[in-house]
Amino acid sequence: MLKQYIEIKERNPDSILFFRLGDFYEMFGDDARTASRELDLVLTTRDKAEDPNDRTPMCGVPYHAYEAYVARLIAKGYKVAICEQMEDPATAKGLVDRDVVRVVTPGTLMESSMLDESKSNYLCAVYFDETSAICFADLSTGDISVTEFPISDIRHMENELSSFSPAEAILGGMPEGVMRLKEHLTARLDCLVQVDNERFNTWNAEGRFSCVPPYGTQENRPPVFDHFGPEACAELDPAAICAASALLSYITETQKTNMSHLRTIRRNLSGSCMELDINTMRNLELAGSLRSGERKGSLLWVLDKTKTPMGRRLIRNWVLRPLLHSGLIKRRQTAVFELVNATVARGEVSVALRSISDIERLIGKIVYGNAVCRDMKALSSSINALPELAVQLAPMKCTALREAAGMDMLSDIAEMIDVSIKDDPPFSVREGGFINDGFDQEVDNLRYLLENSTAMLTSIESKERERVRKKLKIGYNKVFGYYIEIPRSVSDDVPDDYIRKQTLANCERFITQELKELETELLSAKDSLAELEFRLFEELRIKIAAEVERVQATAKKVAEVDVFCSLAEAAVVNNYCMPDIEVSGVVDIRDGRHPIVEIMQQGSLFVPNDTFLDGDASRMAIITGPNMAGKSTYMRQSALIVLMAQIGSFVPAKSARIGIVDRVFTRIGASDDLSAGKSTFMVEMTEVADILKNATSSSLLILDEIGRGTSTYDGMSVARAVLEHCADKRKLGAKTMFATHYHELTELEQYIDGVKNFNITAKKRGDDIIFLRKIVPGGADDSYGIEVAGLAGVPDTVIKRAKAVLKMLEEGKRGDGGSASFLPKKEAEPPSPRFPLDQLSLADMGGSEIASILSTTDLNTLTPLEALNLLYELKKKL
Repeated sequence: MLKQYIEIKERNPDSILFFRLGDFYEMFGDDARTASRELDLVLTTRDKAEDPNDRTPMCGVPYHAYEAYVARLIAKGYKVAICEQMEDPATAKGLVDRDVVRVVTPGTLMESSMLDESKSNYLCAVYFDETSAICFADLSTGDISVTEFPISDIRHMENELSSFSPAEAILGGMPEGVMRLKEHLTARLDCLVQVDNERFNTWNAEGRFSCVPPYGTQENRPPVFDHFGPEACAELDPAAICAASALLSYITETQKTNMSHLRTIRRNLSGSCMELDINTMRNLELAGSLRSGERKGSLLWVLDKTKTPMGRRLIRNWVLRPLLHSGLIKRRQTAVFELVNATVARGEVSVALRSISDIERLIGKIVYGNAVCRDMKALSSSINALPELAVQLAPMKCTALREAAGMDMLSDIAEMIDVSIKDDPPFSVREGGFINDGFDQEVDNLRYLLENSTAMLTSIESKERERVRKKLKIGYNKVFGYYIEIPRSVSDDVPDDYIRKQTLANCERFITQELKELETELLSAKDSLAELEFRLFEELRIKIAAEVERVQATAKKVAEVDVFCSLAEAAVVNNYCMPDIEVSGVVDIRDGRHPIVEIMQQGSLFVPNDTFLDGDASRMAIITGPNMAGKSTYMRQSALIVLMAQIGSFVPAKSARIGIVDRVFTRIGASDDLSAGKSTFMVEMTEVADILKNATSSSLLILDEIGRGTSTYDGMSVARAVLEHCADKRKLGAKTMFATHYHELTELEQYIDGVKNFNITAKKRGDDIIFLRKIVPGGADDSYGIEVAGLAGVPDTVIKRAKAVLKMLEEGKRGDGGSASFLPKKEAEPPSPRFPLDQLSLADMGGSEIASILSTTDLNTLTPLEALNLLYELKKKL
């Protein structure tokens, strides 16, 4: 058996092998040590070697509970190969034949217990060359798509990967690009990655097939053509064909089963959806909060009031991939608008949706072959809820809802399931008991035999008592089966057809031909019934699997209706308005609110603000004001409102006109990347560089505190140069919101057309500061940094010292100046004779100010760093 194990393990070296032995999956050797460590299992052995170090370690998990253990290993980045017994141990001659039936990886999960129902679970193949492509597939739902990159721009590929966030990726192609994409996937997306150039080389455009139809012979034709057909792949470029073929070959290799629910390959066309980089998704908290990464505190959390798993996945997709086509946006808007104004109908639709399970993943399991009876009943129950949903949608007038009302009701599929399977079936399909009475005559006969076995035995027992006229009883044990037991005192006087089976101290046990035949029937009936019911279940599964395309189409309609209802509900509950979608490039928001902040801080009043940006006279807003006053919140809310509008949602404002933007960029917050050797300022500048390279005049830029990670003058210089570049129509001319504490930058309003100053108001009362959070034209007069430090709890002594230093700086002074009464004053020492003052005419070089600073500076109290800073300031004055 170990030899068999080793042979199978050698074929699956990169996976932990779950080796089926009876009712357990066992692991041996290094796999056992790994599983023991990761799953907290006890190591044992059956090896009899004298030296404990020579014994083969082993550990195992019950086969009926394997999913939980596999899920834990997958979550830790392992692959698991499931090795099953390929024949019945009761009938096998010698060692039971075993083989791997499936390799479980993060991207190929099918079990509901291992999947998050609110997000898709993507596996992807990335081919990087002069032209590149990424193919994504969610095996649990049957969704498969490909994105082509005519010019291999790694940044665009990284953004595409970020929006799909795959769980597993296979990479191939040019090494420099592959390595960078691998770093992005592992470090930023926590994705399991393997580089497998050979898999891609098999199907690359220069190798096995021509770029002209019919793409090679039948023998060497890429898998994508055999799976989808040449017509479906006619528009795919060679890189896309290579990526899709590599992905399909990997799926076939690991899953070893039918993947017919991957029916249609979809092209993700450039220009149909907005491209968002990972920094923008993170900074705007689209799918997870900035602090914890959890769903609560994100835009998705605000908008997601869906009732079905399909709807939850679709609304996430919409949030991360806003539309760029005004017609598609208005199609969604119209559906949401009608549901907003149909309160009763919206409530009834929501009630109907609650009765619908995850149709997409249920049909995926049925096609895949790991569905059980309860999955079948969940599908039929969901289908039976569709007519009520259609009834509620029927009066609707908009195109999207009317199309949904006319969806395929799938009633024939539900009827097949309900006729054959009981309403409350057992979990296992291997033990029978789930086929309805009257569905199959043979099942009824076997079930009647089992249910009436007691009566049959009682009948035989009564008949034998009458025949032999002696005391007897019929019994059963596992060794001898059924028997007739007669006391030894009368056991010699029995009929000739009685066959002695066993002799005991007080009795004799016999069998008869009739009893033996009944025993055979009863003992085989249970196994026969279970086998027959499983065969009928498989026949039903195959019939339903053949209708996968119909079920997937209906599931998509249901998901879309669910998202429309969710957006409508969010609009009503949160008092949103319907924005006007334009192509003018104008962003005009009246009384806009931050959709997340206003909900998270419901106990306080949220102050709404206006935003107006265009591509001309108001294309750039420089925003100044105190720390904590709300500059960042104001800018983010403007970006979120634009994104919500292009999702098709209503927006948190009194009114809004949104000119479609092609991309939204954000540079917010301070963070380093020490693992990559990047300081906070280097990360900031890298993000700025990416924005300036990829933004267009139709983009929206949100820039917060550019240049703060370096010295004051360096930072201000960089910030001004960035502002001038963004404002210059010849270079960029994008709609830009720029928050800064460099008040000197507000002067740009006088010199550059299209630049406007705004500030967030605050009132100062003594040492207290009140944030009014209202945006008004003009620059701020103060940043109130010291007051905010006081609000944060900085000790009073530090605050007092900060105020004293600020006063000196504002008066143009440097050093201590004897201004802090709580510091001991020391007499200044005379200048060192090595540096006589008469050797340099300070008066000729503006030296009176320098002399004043030197005369009031106590050199004994200066730290080396303070002395260096002082010298630097003195040199600048010279």
